[in-house]
Amino acid sequence: MAEFLTTPRLALREFTGADLVDLVELYNDADVMRYLNGGRPVPRDELRDTILPKLMRGYPRYGGGPGCWAAQSRADGQFLGWFALTPAGADRPDEAELGYRLRRSAWGVGYGTEGSTALLRKGFTELGLTRVFAQTMAVNRASRRVMEKAGLAYVRTFHETWDDPLPGTELGEVEYALDVREWRHRQA
Repeated sequence: MAEFLTTPRLALREFTGADLVDLVELYNDADVMRYLNGGRPVPRDELRDTILPKLMRGYPRYGGGPGCWAAQSRADGQFLGWFALTPAGADRPDEAELGYRLRRSAWGVGYGTEGSTALLRKGFTELGLTRVFAQTMAVNRASRRVMEKAGLAYVRTFHETWDDPLPGTELGEVEYALDVREWRHRQA
């Protein structure tokens, strides 16, 4: 199982089939999924047949590694969740979307910021990215705080149309971003 990168407390590595049990727990925690699907359980079959294969899919643009990495504690190997740098699309090859999903037990101790900051560094120094952005529901204050602490700045609020809108949808979605020039300026 190949490691993508490490931080003082985290190891980000490729997903394997053995991660299914941990993903079932993560995706079936109503608090974790609150702003994603309203906290509804995600069936094991869907995780096994659709979500895990998607998480395991590689992005050749990133040196053959995946765009999403399982996060585990370096201290004890415990699965904490995942982090992602997903290519923005063929029309924006030098941009990626930052994402993360962490177990409740990993909330509030800086893992979100630590993993996000490490991915920003790797994206800007090794992967040739010029811009990284992240999006969440406007009401998801905890995720917005992670984005801010990682150095991303608020860009805009926008509204999507959903078949089954979640509570808070009426307040919109927000986008935060950081470009490589600003990132370099802050590193100096």
